[in-house]
Amino acid sequence: MSINTKAAFVVLLIIITNNITAQKSVAYLKGGLNLANISINKSGNIDDANDLSSFQAGIIGDMPVTDFLSIQTGLLFTGKGSKTQSGNTADANYYRASSNPQYLELPLNLIFKSSINKTNKLFAGAGPYIAMGVSGKRKAEGKIFGVAFKSENNIKFSNDDPTTSGEEGAGFGIIKRFDYGLNGTIGIEGEKVLFSFNYGLGLAKLQSGTNNSTDDLNKHRVMSFAIGFKL
Repeated sequence: MSINTKAAFVVLLIIITNNITAQKSVAYLKGGLNLANISINKSGNIDDANDLSSFQAGIIGDMPVTDFLSIQTGLLFTGKGSKTQSGNTADANYYRASSNPQYLELPLNLIFKSSINKTNKLFAGAGPYIAMGVSGKRKAEGKIFGVAFKSENNIKFSNDDPTTSGEEGAGFGIIKRFDYGLNGTIGIEGEKVLFSFNYGLGLAKLQSGTNNSTDDLNKHRVMSFAIGFKL
């Protein structure tokens, strides 16, 4: 990640922090479990057996618009990806691999709330997100005719435009740095703590040289279970 890119995200974090600590706004330190996957066909479906466990952590701000409506945004460090397997470890030939790219993600959700009692509320909402890949690992292991092999490499990111189908950074083991998509979230907000479930529907394909508008193949799908503590 370049110095200019790092500086831009530091400025963005400062702006977000200032906004969410304004009068009547609330900030949460948030973290939780991600179950990540990647769509495998043109209908956007995934293989449930290939969920990759990862995590998310960051800061989220809740800015009330009315008593029942608010805007939530923030900055999250979040893991995505998938895993695959062919055969079993006892076989003479098998293959197992995982890809776990990690992103800085900026969500922007419109949230509707309904009071349960004086201190607790149900909430639900949705909105877009944008994300930038910053790190990650790609692992593979297996056997060929009984001979074992194993590898681990850093994920490489290309800086091409995620909205186009150009070959700016195409290549084996390279994915697009920039991701975007839609969020859906539901949960319970308490006086000091919130619990939430989130689903992230990626709209940008991971590799160069593909058309985003023709199908939903090769896009991020992430379920998240998180807890937030009020600052």
